[in-house]
Amino acid sequence: MAIKPTIYKLKLELSDTDRNYYDSLNLTLALHPSETLQRMMVRVLAYCINAEPTLQFTRGLSDSDEPAIWSHSLDGQLLHWIDVGEPSSGRIKKATRQSVKTSIYSFNSRSETWWSQQRIACEKLKLSVFRFSPDQIETLALLCQRTMNLAVMISDQSAYIATELGECEVSWITLQGTD
Repeated sequence: MAIKPTIYKLKLELSDTDRNYYDSLNLTLALHPSETLQRMMVRVLAYCINAEPTLQFTRGLSDSDEPAIWSHSLDGQLLHWIDVGEPSSGRIKKATRQSVKTSIYSFNSRSETWWSQQRIACEKLKLSVFRFSPDQIETLALLCQRTMNLAVMISDQSAYIATELGECEVSWITLQGTD
């Protein structure tokens, strides 16, 4: 029998001062059995950084044809493909062909090696690539609970996160940007 995903419920208070976007959200996430808490929290953080009304979590690891997060127009056009981790160059090219905008958020200790291997192939693609500090993501994962209240304030490529268990800051650098 297959192991079922673990469900997480988040009440999110989001303040993105860079984009003047403010929202209160109730999110439900499924942690795939092969997914780490770090990856799930990066999905949450990527969602916050790109928050807008049509943004949705996907089946992610359960469906290799979908990114972690995406946004569609009312007529079904794929507007934004958001992947987390270190996708292959083939997956990156596919994403840039299918979507108006593509973003990748890398977060683990293999990130620098992955980017050094992918950078040349990605230079000509319309793509944004960001890297989080693995240590900061580890700290963020320690704040995770099955049901949690999360306050996220985004400013100048940093997110300030507060939960019942504590607070942390997660910053990111832009490896490649198209905006």
